[in-house]
Amino acid sequence: MKRSIAIIGGGPSALMLAAQLDETKFNVIIYESNSAVGRKFLVAGDGGFNLTHSEEVEKFISRYTPSEFFKNIITSFTNTDLRDWFNRIGIETFVGSSKRIFPIEGIKPIDVLNAILNELKKKNVDIKTNQRWKGFDDPEIKADITIFALGGASWKVTGSDGAWTNYFSEKGIDIIPFQASNCAYEVKWKEEFISVAEGRSLKNISVKCDAKERNGELVITKFGLEGGAIYALSPEIRTHLNKEGFAKVNLDLKPSLTVEQIKDKFRARGNRTIKKLLIDRLSFDETQIELLKTILSKDDFTNLEILAQKIKVLPITLTSAAPIDDAISTVGGISLNEIDTNFQLKKLLNNYCIGEMLDWDAPTGGYLLQGCFSMGYCLAKHLNGD
Repeated sequence: MKRSIAIIGGGPSALMLAAQLDETKFNVIIYESNSAVGRKFLVAGDGGFNLTHSEEVEKFISRYTPSEFFKNIITSFTNTDLRDWFNRIGIETFVGSSKRIFPIEGIKPIDVLNAILNELKKKNVDIKTNQRWKGFDDPEIKADITIFALGGASWKVTGSDGAWTNYFSEKGIDIIPFQASNCAYEVKWKEEFISVAEGRSLKNISVKCDAKERNGELVITKFGLEGGAIYALSPEIRTHLNKEGFAKVNLDLKPSLTVEQIKDKFRARGNRTIKKLLIDRLSFDETQIELLKTILSKDDFTNLEILAQKIKVLPITLTSAAPIDDAISTVGGISLNEIDTNFQLKKLLNNYCIGEMLDWDAPTGGYLLQGCFSMGYCLAKHLNGD
């Protein structure tokens, strides 16, 4: 006789789980609070649908916090496995110049979602929409096994509001307060700087916080800084903000050159102004120059010895994170100490939790989606008895 499984939530981890469950063993129903599943999945694809990353597995795992938690999860269903699975369901992918993995040109986010839903249809998975979970005593949801994939607390418009935490707290389950991750960070810019630099990008730079450094691109906003390079440092930045109320990061505006190489380029100054020297010898643009001028004193900016050093280590103070609802993802939620190695709640047997509702972190670039897909796959494998 088949057992019944209720999946609460219709995001990536839930969809992968349902796609991998053995239909000969289980009757599966997904309960989704929105009018359709995958709403945040679709929103995430608006800026280019980055499904995963092509890094080798060991380095891939190191991107997660805590990485040890994800070691078996990612090795059980890797980025290569995900690409192969998408290919089998009709979604061909390619590796972009950033080594991120995308659907080939012409395939839209809705096409990817529909391909997944077609797999669920083949497995006779029932999807009930506009079904908001009302707690552990919800009379409309009865099943032998319940799997929660309720999401985090960012982008409330997509249904991820974190309201479910109260129900779990009532059961004595430890909930870590949600915090923003992969978000913009506030910088107290000078008005004259933001008037000329707002919305401009800093390309081919690196950002460092403590011992962690990431290359990439940043965007200057009225609020502060945002972009992939700083998103990847969210765990370190958040730690400092929580402890000290501020965080210091260092920008390297010319990662391809050493300080000595920069000094060598400065020696051919001739009668150039500092601005002209930076443009001619380092190919700096107006934004980089204005950033140096707003951070450095006039004396430091005109001292080529100091300027060369600051180009490599330009200190910027971050004073806060963006509001949670503006963040791409959140950390917090159910403490990882509350689940066993198969995602089952230790205090509530036959109840499992996967996805962003658990307390973990990963940068953008495909790591968030891969983490959710891999959790769904691993739980299905466990329940199937494979």
